[in-house]
Amino acid sequence: MSTHSFAAPFVVLVPVKMLTLGKSRLAGITDDQRRALALAFALDTVAAVRATPAVREVVVVSSDPLMVAHAERLGCTVEPDTGDLNGSLRTAAKRLGPARPGTLPVALCADLPALDGRSLGQALAQVTDTSASFVVDHEGDGTTMYAAPYPLFAPRFGEASRTAHLDAGADEIVGDLVRLRRDVDAIRDLDALVVSGWLGPHTRDVLAVAQTS
Repeated sequence: MSTHSFAAPFVVLVPVKMLTLGKSRLAGITDDQRRALALAFALDTVAAVRATPAVREVVVVSSDPLMVAHAERLGCTVEPDTGDLNGSLRTAAKRLGPARPGTLPVALCADLPALDGRSLGQALAQVTDTSASFVVDHEGDGTTMYAAPYPLFAPRFGEASRTAHLDAGADEIVGDLVRLRRDVDAIRDLDALVVSGWLGPHTRDVLAVAQTS
């Protein structure tokens, strides 16, 4: 797959569901801790995106009041979450596209607390302006990032999303990209990132409070 040949930057959409519903598979912690971690993951993800030179704009797709407040404070654009992940992303991209000629939309999971601008930049360098592409997660069957020109933008996040994206004709982005692949669905995922030392500051702060409480 060829690297992109256009000079325009990327518009990155980060979907964040209601924090009361987020990270439901994180077992063995309180509801308050789960909400705090969901918010921390999203804030660390957004911080990494904002630190990526190829990114022109960060769009937080959320209807959670606390997440929206943080997004606005950080200068992010906010689009509503309808409760349908892929539908909300498609609607947001369709609404944003006409006012952003020459840009390319990218959907990025909000549970990437180890993400850094280098890994994201390496992935974006493989995105083309003629087809859809995606990054598979560390387990090999999910997706952490999806990109496509506005007319083709149709993310298929969810169960077995790698297969769904491949079946739809999207290209799989290759390379190490370990910090971009490391989403957090279960406590074991978080534990592995604690050992790695890659966690962002918001997540580290939440874990530090949890350890002292």
